[in-house]
Amino acid sequence: MTMFIDALADSLADTIKLIPFLFLTYLVMEYLEHHTGQKTTNMLAKMGKAGPIFGGLFGIVPQCGFSASAASLYSGGVITLGTMLAVFLSTSDEMLPIFISEQVAPARILYILGVKAVIGVVSGLIVDALLRRTRWKDKGDKRIHDLCVEEHADYEDEEKGGIFKAALIHTLNIVIFIFVITLVLTILVDAIGQKRIAGFMNAIPVLGVFLAAIIGMIPNCGASVALTQLYLTGMMSFGQMMAGLLVGAGVGLLVLFRTNHHHIHENIKITILLYCIGVFWGLLLEAFVRG
Repeated sequence: MTMFIDALADSLADTIKLIPFLFLTYLVMEYLEHHTGQKTTNMLAKMGKAGPIFGGLFGIVPQCGFSASAASLYSGGVITLGTMLAVFLSTSDEMLPIFISEQVAPARILYILGVKAVIGVVSGLIVDALLRRTRWKDKGDKRIHDLCVEEHADYEDEEKGGIFKAALIHTLNIVIFIFVITLVLTILVDAIGQKRIAGFMNAIPVLGVFLAAIIGMIPNCGASVALTQLYLTGMMSFGQMMAGLLVGAGVGLLVLFRTNHHHIHENIKITILLYCIGVFWGLLLEAFVRG
């Protein structure tokens, strides 16, 4: 019982310290979303074959709904599959706010964002190039007529209160996830030991990549929070974290399944493809890059 109380107190203290940094970060993100989000989406729709380059580079810009916009545009037949995947792979979901709140070195943050952007661009271009040689074409009945999705109704409601209210709501939601995940990790570390946990993950680096990618596929911000925290505490390697964060496209997959609901089999193929790409790059980074 004493261990639980100590873990609770430590987790609460650690989480409270992050709130100011998280709020300021989300305030900037909401500002970018409100002032540049639509322009970015419109530009994405006009890029054609160069879409994966644009999607991969701008996917790293902290905009809450960019992956959802990409999914909607793909469902409407406006952008290619490679462009959507480039956005999914490069977007950082909750990684960036947590890195900033934990005061990770700016050079380190830029390095990780750069790696994600390059992977997004390269993967997107390869996917589009391969699809042009296959029978997998965009379905002819896709139309750009219903890009407003239920999953982002909350953002519309938040807009009514301005970016401060939206940033506060986002901060509170993430703080809850961070607190719960930090509490669980703290209890695990106290009970098992950080060195043992890290040693276990290092002993199964390949399997760890596959497991991290499965966690990343969970369409919930808690997944990216957990992956980032595990990496920051030294219990997950760079390659493992990247595998999970590469496939962690926020609500992008949820929006895809909603807006592209007439092509469920296609959505399943895309989900499997995204997972395989994340695992491939995770294994590559695990083997050759030290995080």
